[in-house]
Amino acid sequence: MTTYRIAPSILSADFTRLGDAVKNDNPQVDAAREYLLGLQQRIVGALESADGQGKFIHDAWTKPPGEKLQGEGVTCLLEEGALLERGCVGFSHVRGAALPPSATQHRPELAGAPFEAIGVSLVFHPRNPFVPTVHMNVRVLAALPISGSDRAPVTWFGGGMDLTPYYGFEEDAAHFHRINRDALAPFGDDKYPRFKRWCDEYFFLKHRNEPRGIGGVFFDDFSELGFEQGLAMLRAVGEAFLPAYLPIVQCRRDTPYGERERDFQAYRRGRYVEFNLVWDRGPLFGLQSGGRSESILMSLPPIVKWRYDWRPEPGTPEARLYSDFLRPRDWAGPP
Repeated sequence: MTTYRIAPSILSADFTRLGDAVKNDNPQVDAAREYLLGLQQRIVGALESADGQGKFIHDAWTKPPGEKLQGEGVTCLLEEGALLERGCVGFSHVRGAALPPSATQHRPELAGAPFEAIGVSLVFHPRNPFVPTVHMNVRVLAALPISGSDRAPVTWFGGGMDLTPYYGFEEDAAHFHRINRDALAPFGDDKYPRFKRWCDEYFFLKHRNEPRGIGGVFFDDFSELGFEQGLAMLRAVGEAFLPAYLPIVQCRRDTPYGERERDFQAYRRGRYVEFNLVWDRGPLFGLQSGGRSESILMSLPPIVKWRYDWRPEPGTPEARLYSDFLRPRDWAGPP
């Protein structure tokens, strides 16, 4: 059984503050913004230290008044590193005159409402096929109803994280899920099983009839705990990311691999691209609302392959990914 630990130096990596956030007169969104900016900085510092070779570029951008979407953000991107073939951590804080359709799917009463959205989203595509790809997103949305006597902002949360291995390890999957389960435990015993099931259902390629990976947790349009506890839960998920992912990286990054493993990694990355461009509401929200294309699409992997009707040979490690890992399981086990 693998024992996972994180070096304190990784968790406390020094990071210079990136840019100024959008000025805001909503104290709730202001508090979320400050936390999310800090989270982006800590994660970038930790992964840059873990990579040891590559450096994140910091691309600050602004959407000026007069455009469909206004606001700013900081896109951090590392390419061709020792650990990461591509890694991105984006912060954005934007305002728009009307919520796009992807955001009002479950809230039709807010169709056409002015909105404010703030979040951090990341995807890491490691070079070594034995290190899984990981995605994490945490975000806050606030909208002002356009009708009715009560025009107080409606605020809700979304986010989560999920793991996409190419070669599966039982202990890695169990570790990732247990960290998520423990992070959500203070907010109710129902949260982890509910958000895990939501993740399994959301990160599913319907046209392929297969999961994207081994899941994690996912929640959206979440407001039932109120703002303070909702933000606390969001922070718990954000703080769980490094303890959930870095130990797996440290355990698998030196595993020997060859062309066969790289070829299979590129093939499976194709599924990642298909999900992002066909089913994922995040890129759709960004593109529908007039967001910055470079930042929205930076999560796509750098090297991808597709093959017509390919099947792994029975009994191979590649086949085991499908039979043992690409199906919903109780990875976390008993508390």
